Parts: sequence; C-alpha cells; structure tokens
Amino acid sequence: MFVDEAEVNFTAGRGGSGCAGFRREKFVPFGGPDGGDGGKGGDVVLIGDENVGDLAQFRYSPNLRARNGDDGTGRDCFGHAGADLEVRVPLGTIVIDSGTERVVTELTQHQQRVVLLHGGKGGLGNLHFKSSTNRAPRQFTPGYPGEEGHFRLVLKTIADVGLVGYPNAGKSSLTNCLTKAHPKMAPYPFTTLHANVGIINYPELYERLSLADIPGLVEGASENRGLGHEFLRHVERCRLLLIMLDMAGTDARDPLEDYKHLLDELENYSPELLKKPILVAANKMDEEASAENLKRFKKKFKKVALFKISCLTGEGLDELKEKLREKVRAAAK
Repeated sequence: MFVDEAEVNFTAGRGGSGCAGFRREKFVPFGGPDGGDGGKGGDVVLIGDENVGDLAQFRYSPNLRARNGDDGTGRDCFGHAGADLEVRVPLGTIVIDSGTERVVTELTQHQQRVVLLHGGKGGLGNLHFKSSTNRAPRQFTPGYPGEEGHFRLVLKTIADVGLVGYPNAGKSSLTNCLTKAHPKMAPYPFTTLHANVGIINYPELYERLSLADIPGLVEGASENRGLGHEFLRHVERCRLLLIMLDMAGTDARDPLEDYKHLLDELENYSPELLKKPILVAANKMDEEASAENLKRFKKKFKKVALFKISCLTGEGLDELKEKLREKVRAAAK
C-alpha cells in the first residue's frame, strides 16, 4: 500500500552522565580528580532519498529514538557520542509539527540532510569542578535529555508526470501499460485509493520518467470533498499533467464535461497547476461511442493536445509515451 501521510514520534538521544573518578596510581597518593565527561546524545537526521517511494516504513514503527551517549569514566575517559538516527524519506516529504501545525522542513533534493532534533549534551565529570579550595571534588552532572517531538510527515509526490482523471477513466490501466507498477484494476469507481508511482523506461535512450497515478477525483475535490486535498497535493510538483478521459462516456458521463470540470478543480485548488504543460489522453477509442464523442471534443476544444489511445488494444500508447518524454524534457530546461 502506498502511504503518503504518517504520524511519528522522534526522540534524540540523551547525553551520558559525567564521572566522579580519582586518579589512583602507585607512588601518586593524591592523584586528583580524573572523571571524564559523558558523550553527546545522537541527533535525529532526515535524509531525502530518491530511492524511497513512500512513508510505509512508519506505519508499524511510529516511535523512533536516537542512541544515548555513553557515560564518562575514570582516567579522563570521555563517553562515546550516541549514534545519530538517520531516517531516509522520499523526496517531497513535508515535516509538520503536530502541536503547532508549523512546517518544520521540506526535503526535495536527493541526499539532502536536515537535523530535525538535537541530542542532549553530555554531563561534566568531576575534573571540571577542581579548584584551589576543592582538591577532591565529588560533583558531576548528569547528561541532558535530547529534544523530542511529535510530527506529521506528508508526502507531496515528486513525479515527472501526474496522471489525473475521474474514476473509471482508465488511469490504472494506463499505468500498467506504461510502467512496471501494477495498481489494482476493477470495473468500479475508486479502485485506486492511494497514489501509485511507476517508472516509464526508455531503454534505447537510457532515460526514464516517473508517473504518478493520482486517485480518481470527485467534483468538489478542490474544496476537500472526499479525499480531494490528499489527492491533489500530489499534482503540485509534477512537471507535466496528463488528463485521462473516458471518451466512450461510460457510466453516462460526458467526456467534454469531465474535461471542463477537471480543469476547474485543478484551477480552484491552485491556479499554478494550469500553467504546467497539459496533455489529454482520450481512452477507450476501441469502443463504438468514442468516435462521436471525439468529434464533439475536437470541435469544442480545438487547441488541446489530444492523443487517441486504447489501453485494451494498445492503440496510440507508443506515440503518447514518446510525447511525454519530449514534453518533460522541455519542461525541465
């Protein structure tokens, strides 16, 4: 299951305690204090990783803690610092403080490192408390606790192509045809309940594109009806939008009205979305009703970049695949 939101408790490591030790050697009866300091606790570090697809790792491990620092020991030995907790998250992850709803950070670059929480300082050994009037101090300080927090991680998918459309338009079928992702397919609405990201390979060109299959929208999605905002947020970072239309008009839908409503929902959510390059895939061209609907569509929307396809027969898929590569390459410049 694709997981795009998670609640996580992070705790940085506690610092180790200082040591109250004294030098004991033959012929050195008054060696003085030699207690070492405690080690620093480990930090919580988030790392952006293009090879991580979603936030599923937190589904069954929502409580994560960095290592504590070691205590100091005698002979001026300082404790080892605790190991940092390094957590790899997918690109496009937004970290929100659950208590204040403040956006803490955002990871959008591969290998980007963000120290989310700092480990506690180590305590002081009795070596630090030596003075002319206190030749044998027994004071030491415990280590300080590390920072902790409750965070909500939200993934806004970073993909080259965002595939949007109403339920039953054939988005999952197209994703199956173009990529190695295998989202669930069935002849009923809302088969896909989570965004799916697949890779379109161009082996002869040593290139590849990522395609995000955004779950079926509903009217009013921009007002957060249904799971509107959970779906639409994945479109924001895509370089190109591919609108999928059921040109056969299954379930008594009108592809012309669907196209108009989809544009309205995208614009209402964010006008910036319509500034992205947009292609339209007219699916189910193998069905009889598609020809007349296509004729009506071309008459009304003359400037739309339209591709006739059929996920059942494979018609037009090679042409669409090549056009996606060209458009994404141009958008990346």
